[in-house]
Amino acid sequence: MPRRVPVLENILGANDRLADENRARLDQACVLGINLMASPGAGKTSLIERTVRALAGKLRLAVIDGDIATSLDADRATAAGATAIQINTGGECHLDAVMVQGALQQLDLFHLDLLIVENVGNLICPAAFRLGTHHNVLIASVPEGDDKPYKYPGMYRGVDVLLINKVDLLPYVAFDMGRFQRGVELLNPGVATFAVSCRTGEGLSAWLSWVEAAVAGRLMDTKGPQSSTASQ
Repeated sequence: MPRRVPVLENILGANDRLADENRARLDQACVLGINLMASPGAGKTSLIERTVRALAGKLRLAVIDGDIATSLDADRATAAGATAIQINTGGECHLDAVMVQGALQQLDLFHLDLLIVENVGNLICPAAFRLGTHHNVLIASVPEGDDKPYKYPGMYRGVDVLLINKVDLLPYVAFDMGRFQRGVELLNPGVATFAVSCRTGEGLSAWLSWVEAAVAGRLMDTKGPQSSTASQ
């Protein structure tokens, strides 16, 4: 019989060690790292575009874009004003710590405040692989349906922030917000949640405030109470 469990444990253990190294590099440079996850089409890149444009002049921001092929998402992040590094996974359904480590080597971390890692669109594999970032953020979108927390509990259980995107479509889509939120609360009680529309801008100010506060908090943790604003 193949020993699949020990092999998986070895893979995840090696990944975790590299993730710890990535975290140490980010901490040394006082950079906040966000791992942004979602299913395909939920709005990861749209949220990044909105975030980059809104925080221009406030935070120095870079994006690592993970995708199976093409540089389309990285091109959009660059057009929005971010420094962007593209990772093509060649068929892998998630980013892992070694991929992110290679991308970090291409960035001048000491001239950044915020790093957003756009993971591969998938609601299963990304939840299992630590990258070394500080926060896991998940985007759910109204057209996906209100059953996703029940069908993909591993993803919803492990996130620090949840954004419900495309709320402008609520009048036109059969999406029970109460049912969705009950499923989330069972898995992840009290998780920070923002209802947003990347198309109209609804709710994004609350998300942006959370990002700025998280960056400021990372600076305080790293440098102590004498540190000033993140963009200096």
